[in-house]
This record gives sequence, C-alpha cells and structure tokens, in this order.
Amino acid sequence: MFAYKLDDDIELKPLSMEHTGALYSLTDKSRERLREWLPWVDNVTEETHTVQFIKNAIRQAADNGGFTAGIWVKGELAGVIGFHEIDWHNRTVGIGYWLGKVHEGQGIMSSACRALVDYALLDLDLNRVEIRCATSNHRSRGVPERLGFVLEGIIRQAEKLPLGYVNHAVYGMLQSEWKLLR
Repeated sequence: MFAYKLDDDIELKPLSMEHTGALYSLTDKSRERLREWLPWVDNVTEETHTVQFIKNAIRQAADNGGFTAGIWVKGELAGVIGFHEIDWHNRTVGIGYWLGKVHEGQGIMSSACRALVDYALLDLDLNRVEIRCATSNHRSRGVPERLGFVLEGIIRQAEKLPLGYVNHAVYGMLQSEWKLLR
C-alpha cells in the first residue's frame, strides 16, 4: 500500500501500530454516530481492540489480500478506508469506510474512495469494485452515487446492528465503466 496525497490537506496512509491511540480516540469520540451503522463499534471498548484491528490490517496487506488506510486531514486522523479481502480469482473487491463526525460533508470520503477505485481498477487491474451500505445511511450511499456506481440491488436484513437489522444497498463499478468515467 502507498501513502497517497488527495490534495494539500488530505492524505491516505496505511495504518500502523503507531496509529493505535489516534484510531482508538477517533473511534471513541465517534462511537454514538458510528454504532448506528457499524456492527463492530460496541466491541471496541479499549485500545487493545484497536491494536488487534491494526494487526489484522497489516497481516491482510502482507498477504496481498487488501489494505486499510487512515484518512489524515491536516495531520489529524479523520477516518478509515480500505479494501475488504480481494478476490483475486474473480478480480473483485469491496470497499469499506467511515469518517469521524466532524469531518463529514466535506467531500473527503468521495475523494478517498475515488483514489481507491482508481487503485483497484486501474493499478491492480481488478474487474469490479463493490460498496455496500445500509439503505437508510444516506451519507454513505452518497459516496458511490457521486462516483457513478450502479445500484445493483437491495439485500434485505443483510446486517444486524445494535438497533436491529438493516437492508443493504449494493453498488457496483466495473473496470470498463470506470475507464469511461475517468
């Protein structure tokens, strides 16, 4: 994985152990907002949980299965974005992401996601990128919609969150489509 500057203020950098405190702090500060959409938030109750997450991310990158990057805004950790496990046989990958509340609504995630889609479809020569999010998570759904992804369908009760089951919107982008959009 690379460090990638999106602009003068925003950079993607792979997570490392030195980011443990910053990542745990951001997760903790964003807990109430994140738990509405992410099932793992209630299980991150101490820094050791963040250590394990980062270790898993480092292992996944070393195994060529994907990566997880911090989104840094003016040197401050603002969120996380990454590939779920890359399916090299089918040449597909999913992207997951989240931002701390204070950084929402500034176009940061759309820029970060655009960079990962470029990397997946152009640099890694994958054929397909998928983004799934709760149908009622309008901010998250806005990212693939702004980038031109196709809404391929709705999966009913796809994920159990603290407040109950949610449906997932499934968005897809093919390499051939992305090349036309770029």
